[in-house]
Amino acid sequence: MKSIFIILAAAMLLAAVEEPVWNTSIPDAITNANGKIVFVLFSGSDWCSDCIKLKKNVIDTEAFSAYAKENLILVSIDFPKNKKLPDDLRRANAEAKSNYNVRGYPTAIVLSPDGSIAGRITGSKGTPDEYVQKIIALKK
Repeated sequence: MKSIFIILAAAMLLAAVEEPVWNTSIPDAITNANGKIVFVLFSGSDWCSDCIKLKKNVIDTEAFSAYAKENLILVSIDFPKNKKLPDDLRRANAEAKSNYNVRGYPTAIVLSPDGSIAGRITGSKGTPDEYVQKIIALKK
């Protein structure tokens, strides 16, 4: 009986950690930043092995999600191969890739709340805490 309560408590804790919301428009994210950092992730979500690894090992973790919900406005700029994006989103993503000079995936562009570039993070190495520390270092 005790183990059932432990399982229920764990399930309630997991349910309480909501996944952060990902935007698809950088201008909208900047407009709604309200003092938060804008984190723009350029990814090939369904074909890029490093992107898939980053999502699994960092982005989808509780540690990253908790930090993101409090401190970041998230933007996903995706270049999938097997998923069809609407034409306007595909064009906007290509324009963003060009504007921010993204040459490989995954690349995260960290923007100050005013939209200026604070820095970039490339690759998928590191723990969620190490990745968050990279973001924190860029916002200073």
